[in-house]
Parts: sequence; structure tokens; C-alpha cells
Amino acid sequence: MLNSPNKNFLQYASLASQLLVGLGLATWLGKWLDKKRAITAMPLWIWILPMIILLGMLIKLIKDTSKK
Repeated sequence: MLNSPNKNFLQYASLASQLLVGLGLATWLGKWLDKKRAITAMPLWIWILPMIILLGMLIKLIKDTSKK
């Protein structure tokens, strides 16, 4: 069984990995959607999707670190 410092390290390392992968996928998908749906000159989805990921990860971080 893992001791507490290693468990905390692995928990936050996995959170960082999830954040990087989520932002990468959201950026790629936003860029693809903006190319596919060239309605406006301003890239809309490449801004919206990563913001949704950041908001979701912030909520997850608060829930994971708050005391019950």
C-alpha cells in the first residue's frame, strides 16, 4: 500500500496529466471545428472548449481537495 506522500504526489500528477491531455484535445477539437464551421472570422470554439475544460478541472480540484 502506498504511504500518504506518495499517494498525494500520484493524485496531483494524474490531475496534471488529465489537464494537459484535456486542454490538448479541446484545443485540437476547437481548431478543427473552427475550420469546419467558418461562420465568423473570430475563432470561437478554440476559446470556448479549453475554457470549459479549465472550469471543469478547477471544480474537480476543489472537490478533491476540500475536507469532508
